Amino acid sequence: MFGLGIWDVFIIIGIVIVALGIGLYFLNRWAGKRMADQQEMVERNKQAATIYVIDKKKDKITNANFPKAVYEQTPKWSRLMKTPLVKAKIGPQIMTLLCDAKVYDALPLKKMVKVEMAGMYIVSMKGMKTKKEMADMRRARQLEKEKGAEKPARWYDAVLSRFKKK
Repeated sequence: MFGLGIWDVFIIIGIVIVALGIGLYFLNRWAGKRMADQQEMVERNKQAATIYVIDKKKDKITNANFPKAVYEQTPKWSRLMKTPLVKAKIGPQIMTLLCDAKVYDALPLKKMVKVEMAGMYIVSMKGMKTKKEMADMRRARQLEKEKGAEKPARWYDAVLSRFKKK
């Protein structure tokens, strides 16, 4: 029909793949620079605060009670995604805050927590532990419980073991 051989098709596919690779490379560089600028702005504007965490959930920004200006400033793709939201009491005010995914996992419910915030965004938490550290702590507690569970078969064995010479 077009008079293309099999090698011509492979060459065209190769050129398309190379063009996609180059496009993705430059898109990644652009996104990285933008992310670094935003991270720098967050670092400049963060403040320490003590909050009481009432509730936390992952939901769309459209379902949260944010002001209209916040909704309009968020990118369209971000409006469709579920993001970590925290309902917290800051002083006398109850607010819904955005939260970093790492901080969201570590935030305890119904407790006072010291956090660093940049506007309505929770950046970090004082004394925050990673998922791995939390799992290690759980394992250590479990081992302590297992060691403590080793009780003598009879009650008087426990009493007599105190008086035995070592």
